[in-house]
Amino acid sequence: MTNLDTSTSFNVPDSITTLQFKLRSESEKAQLQLVSDLIALDEAGYLVLMNFLKERQATGTLGRVDAKIYQALYSTQEVTVLDFLHQHFPTGTIVLRSDRGINYAPLQQLLAQQNFEEADRVTLQKMCEAAGDDAAQRKWLYFTEVEGFPVTDLQTIDALWIAHSDGRFGFSIQREIWLSLSKNWEKLWDKIGWKSGNNWTRYPGEFVWSLEAPRGHLPLTNQLRGVRVMASLMAHSAWVKEKT
Repeated sequence: MTNLDTSTSFNVPDSITTLQFKLRSESEKAQLQLVSDLIALDEAGYLVLMNFLKERQATGTLGRVDAKIYQALYSTQEVTVLDFLHQHFPTGTIVLRSDRGINYAPLQQLLAQQNFEEADRVTLQKMCEAAGDDAAQRKWLYFTEVEGFPVTDLQTIDALWIAHSDGRFGFSIQREIWLSLSKNWEKLWDKIGWKSGNNWTRYPGEFVWSLEAPRGHLPLTNQLRGVRVMASLMAHSAWVKEKT
């Protein structure tokens, strides 16, 4: 791929101006499909997507589509594309806010790479860090620690999972499914693939570490000590604040 001047908008070949127009004007669902179509066009498509990201960044309207574009561009591993992302989006398209000074960039990068198994492990690690020194040393959470978990941090983690899974994974997605099942835990375990009949899904080999997994499959929460940690996550004020 040729070197590009990433300080200004890129020149887009006339042959794909229609796709460029659709990317700016279609519904979110159509935009998500267009990302794959443009990536398939190689350099010309990359240019359209990079232009789009810069425009959206300038207007402060970054969202799910932009996270998908970042992820698709990152996966090309083209040097010029990676330089563009590093220059303009060093931590991705999701603002990595934390009330505890936690660095969520490693989690963002793993999710952008679709490395869901490692991202799941890092999610627990970062949550333990945010919960305090005792949890960080212990490497697992008490439900009381979850109850006091900072809203900002939980929303950041959740936003990263949602953005880089096409809206399939995340704590709020699990909560949405749980509520739709009248808060029935057994039905939830089956629905999200954590249990089949009386048998719990065995970690890590029986879990599905890809977008082929059931909706809400990830991130994981250990059930060996009962449902209290998961219940605290589902009842957290992060989701109440989200809807106000």
